[in-house]
Amino acid sequence: MYKIQTLNKIAAIGLERLPRDAYETASELTNPDGILVRSQDMHSTPLASTLLAIARAGAGTNNIPIPAATEKGIVVFNTPGANANAVKELVLASMLLSSRKIVQGLNWSQSLKGKGDEVPELVEKGKAQFVGPEIGGKTLGVIGLGAVGVLIANAATALGVQVIGFDPYVSVEAAWKLDTNVRKATSLDALVAESDYITVHVPLTPETKSLFNKERLSRTKKGARIINLSRSGLVDNAALKAELASGRLGGYVTDFPEEELLGVDNILCIPHLGASTPEAEDNCAVMAADQMREYLERGNIKNSVNFPTAELPPTGKTRITVANKNVPNMVGQITGVLAKHGLNIEDMLNKNRGEVAYNLIDVGGNLPAGLKDELAKIDGVLLVRVIPNCN
Repeated sequence: MYKIQTLNKIAAIGLERLPRDAYETASELTNPDGILVRSQDMHSTPLASTLLAIARAGAGTNNIPIPAATEKGIVVFNTPGANANAVKELVLASMLLSSRKIVQGLNWSQSLKGKGDEVPELVEKGKAQFVGPEIGGKTLGVIGLGAVGVLIANAATALGVQVIGFDPYVSVEAAWKLDTNVRKATSLDALVAESDYITVHVPLTPETKSLFNKERLSRTKKGARIINLSRSGLVDNAALKAELASGRLGGYVTDFPEEELLGVDNILCIPHLGASTPEAEDNCAVMAADQMREYLERGNIKNSVNFPTAELPPTGKTRITVANKNVPNMVGQITGVLAKHGLNIEDMLNKNRGEVAYNLIDVGGNLPAGLKDELAKIDGVLLVRVIPNCN
């Protein structure tokens, strides 16, 4: 029986993917094998010695202490692409909202309440202050061509928008999905200089923090509108407000309201609604639960942010998984222990990612008592698991 702790409300359709005869799920659990989480901050949450995996029902993992988890051999999953359509739709809405001054117009219309029969005439006189450009024929720059970026680029193209993209790490799979009319920008600065709208879809890392700083904002096309539904911190707020005040930028839409951005002209603060659709919540929950189950039952890893992708078809044999530091002679030491006990390796996969490596080993024969502990004592090994009759 696997024990799965839920730190947020996880959609029921996701929890249903974990069979009740093999999984116990609850928000209050001691010594869990796995944790399902959405946005709860885990940085002050103790990581139980029994914990094997954390699955984030969403893309961002800033709320999870990844270095501490990695050191304990805990695999951290996310669900890239599960909420992609929800984010795509909000980006398209943001383009329209920032252009047509729809929010400002709606708020102004409400201020006319009580004017009685004067309302129609006041509307005709006042509507000119909310004039804004159409998006058709304009240029959208998409920074980051992952699951979300590709959907946005293709949808915008279908709406008659010219699209340019920038992603030095774009995958072959993503490139195949891109509309052929999407152009490749030669650099990030070239993209911002040409784009009427800019939408950013990259994680927040030390390299991307303040990606839109004073220098980059000064290179953007005059009147450009920036959309940030990815992460707070990608844009330097002080520099942004200065460019808006000067009239160089046409607007900013963010999914991450902050005190200094509220009440500022031409800034629209959405209350973190990027993935707030029932469809996205269901998709994220299902994907997180499936990845958790595949790892716990078969040791396979897909969509981890701290461990390599490693998938080996089950053979029905005993499967040993070993997470270790990515240093020389680890595989030799591990297989040496198995050979010493006369265990035949039926199948094996070794993968690495940065400073960590991961092994899936299917063996024939009965495992001697103490084998798991013997493997765990190898210097550099982070975690050892034994999965009997892996099917």
